[in-house]
Amino acid sequence: MSKFGLGRGLADLKAEMGAMPEISVLAGGERVAVRHIPVAAIAPNPDQPRKTFAANELEELANSIREKGVLQPILVRAAQGKANQYEIIAGERRWRASKLAGIAEIPALVKTLNDENAMEIALIENVQRENLNAVEESAAYENLMIRCGYTIEDVAKLIGKSVSYLRNSLRLAGLPESVKKMVADGRLSATHARTLAVAENPEALARKIIASGMSVKDTDELVKNSKRSKKSRSFSQKPQNIAEFREIEKQIKKNTGLFAKIQVKRSGAGQVAILFDNRAQMEKIIERLK
Repeated sequence: MSKFGLGRGLADLKAEMGAMPEISVLAGGERVAVRHIPVAAIAPNPDQPRKTFAANELEELANSIREKGVLQPILVRAAQGKANQYEIIAGERRWRASKLAGIAEIPALVKTLNDENAMEIALIENVQRENLNAVEESAAYENLMIRCGYTIEDVAKLIGKSVSYLRNSLRLAGLPESVKKMVADGRLSATHARTLAVAENPEALARKIIASGMSVKDTDELVKNSKRSKKSRSFSQKPQNIAEFREIEKQIKKNTGLFAKIQVKRSGAGQVAILFDNRAQMEKIIERLK
C-alpha cells in the first residue's frame, strides 16, 4: 500500500483532460469533470506554499486570458461549511490572473481531498513548476512534516528530491523572519542564508554580508569565526535509530489500529504524531491517553 494513497485518479483525469503537468498526484478513484465556476465563489488555499505573485507576470497572464481564455482548468475542492464555495488546490496564479482579466467564470476540476492530500498537491505543483522562492520552498517542506507528520524521507519520496537536498533547504526554516525576508526580496542569496543557519546572530551577519557584498566563500569564513548558536551544538551524540522508531510506530498501529509517525531532530526534540480519520478515532486516542 502506498504511503500517500495517491495517484489512482490521475489516469482517469488524463484520459478526460489530456496531460496536466501541474496536477502530478491525485487521491482516490473519484471521476471528475470540468465545471465553470464563478471566480467570486473561489478562495485561495491558506496552505498554498507560494506566498508571492509578481504583479507583472499576473498582468501578462491576464492579457493572455482576455485573448484566449483559461486554457487549463484549476483544481479546487468544496470549502468546508460553505455551500457553493470552493478552495483552490492548484492553479491560484491562473485564478488571480482571471480576476485581473475581469472574467466571471473559470474552468475547474472539483475534487474531494483531505487537508493532507491538498497540501501535497499544492506543494508538488509549485515545486515542479519552480514557482517557489527558496524561503517558500523551505516553509512548505517544514509545513508538510509538521502538519502531516512526515519524516524528511517521506517528503523526499513525495517530491522526488534527495534527503540531502531537503536538509539543505530546511536550514532556511530556522532563520529569523528578517533574514528570510532578505532572501525573499533578493537582497541575500539562499546559499548565503543557509550558511548563516548555525550563527548566533544571523541577522547582524546578513546585514554585514549585504553591505560588504561578500562572496559565499567569505561568508562561510565569517560564520566560522563568529559565535555559533547554542542550537547548532545541542544535537544528540547518539545517532538516531530510524529502524527502532519504525518498530515503535508499528507497535502503536498494532495497539491502536492507527498510523503513527515519530520525528526526532538532531537536538533531541521532536514529536509523535498519531493520524486519525474521524472523530471516533480521535476520541479513542484521547481516551487511551487519559
